[in-house]
Amino acid sequence: MFCVECGKEGKIFRDGVCVDCYLKTHNFSKGPQIIDLSICPHCGSYKYKSTWTSDSFDNVFKRWIKHLFDISRELKKPEITTECEEEKERIICKVIITGFLDGVKITEEHNTIVRMKKDVCDVCSKRFGGYHEAIVQVRANKRNLTEEELIDIRSHVEDLVRTMQEKGHRGLFITDMGKEHGGIDFYLSDKGAALTITKKIQESYGGEIKKSSKNIGMKDSKQVYRMTYLLRLPSFRKGDFISHKDSFFYISSISRNKVHVLELYGWTEKFFDVKEIGNTNILGRDELIKEMILVSQTKEEIQVMDPKTYKTFEMRKPKNISFDSKKVRVAKIEEEIFLLPENNANDK
Repeated sequence: MFCVECGKEGKIFRDGVCVDCYLKTHNFSKGPQIIDLSICPHCGSYKYKSTWTSDSFDNVFKRWIKHLFDISRELKKPEITTECEEEKERIICKVIITGFLDGVKITEEHNTIVRMKKDVCDVCSKRFGGYHEAIVQVRANKRNLTEEELIDIRSHVEDLVRTMQEKGHRGLFITDMGKEHGGIDFYLSDKGAALTITKKIQESYGGEIKKSSKNIGMKDSKQVYRMTYLLRLPSFRKGDFISHKDSFFYISSISRNKVHVLELYGWTEKFFDVKEIGNTNILGRDELIKEMILVSQTKEEIQVMDPKTYKTFEMRKPKNISFDSKKVRVAKIEEEIFLLPENNANDK
């Protein structure tokens, strides 16, 4: 059969014409030549209708295309692809729409200009306004947090917030933070996330959580409360030497309110509940550790010498081990000297 338009012999598509001639006079998609897209100059979020999102430009732009473009229902399995080039405050885009019409693949192209409009998003507006729903307070029992603890906890909280943001919680942010009363405070935008973060800190550092709330007004006919989560860390910390139940221990780690310790007499590893040793006697830290010269050793005993006083000490080994190095570490506690584990100590 012949196409009545071009005379070409072949399959007639519709209305007596071939597919090429039919598509010259028929379009199956149309859309605006200009699209205005709001972007937050502070966080880079885009606005789709009345909602801000941290999704990528390509994804947000395609959502606008689906909303603004009219795609004929005759076009089956439609797909949208874009090719864009940025020019100052606008982006030149080619919108390519493909689909199938009576089993034939159809492709239509549209040239669209995306004008970028700067607008502060809802989250940044709250952040700049000092908005917060909760305060996370980290303190320690009977002591101030050390500078190392302050740095570690701050980094830990910032990492937790960043991870939650990356998982889609764009409304979460740290409004403010600072040292307070020997500890550190975090002002957070979401009280649910604040409680999660407090529990995560507790998992790493131990301690006890206390909650309190403050009525700050009404919203949508409901009472609004600001939460305060106080995490009180133990008086002791990782790296402390302690006495407990007529024995001496070294704290290896604290996690989930469990204290992992090394008993110094026999190098036995044990676990205590934080509350069980809450009032323990803290003997010291690194200042108790001394390095001594290894003089001799047998299967059960070891002889070491203080390099400053040249005084020698003989001790029983906590375990049947052999030391390969010329120096060993010991802890001097209440006139007793305890041999400390070394990486170069080999079990026998």
